[in-house]
Amino acid sequence: MAKNHAPRFLDLVNQARSRVQECTVEDVAKRLKQGEDVRLIDVREDSEFAAARIPGAIHLGKGIIERDIEQKFPDTGTELVLYCGGGYRSALAADALQQMGYTNVISMDGGFRGWKEGGHPVEAGS
Repeated sequence: MAKNHAPRFLDLVNQARSRVQECTVEDVAKRLKQGEDVRLIDVREDSEFAAARIPGAIHLGKGIIERDIEQKFPDTGTELVLYCGGGYRSALAADALQQMGYTNVISMDGGFRGWKEGGHPVEAGS
């Protein structure tokens, strides 16, 4: 499922994962099915988000999330569930947001790839 990532990148991700909360794709799917107000943030590249995404997700790519998060979510206690392609970039972004004072950030392990493989709904790009 995972791509063949470079060892130093994986070390960085694993360090971030030791500091952030993670959830599974199934956790998010269950919460959405129950009608919970889950704030999903897609941290993938613009082209990935444009192609397809989880319905209701907003896009704040990993390259700009630190710059733009305060405009979208000024309350640092807001629960934010971040996802990327597989759960690596979202862990890094969650770690950065925590360093900025966000206290309720979760990285979705498995990412969009796991979401699709689980047969969950996908919104096509525009």
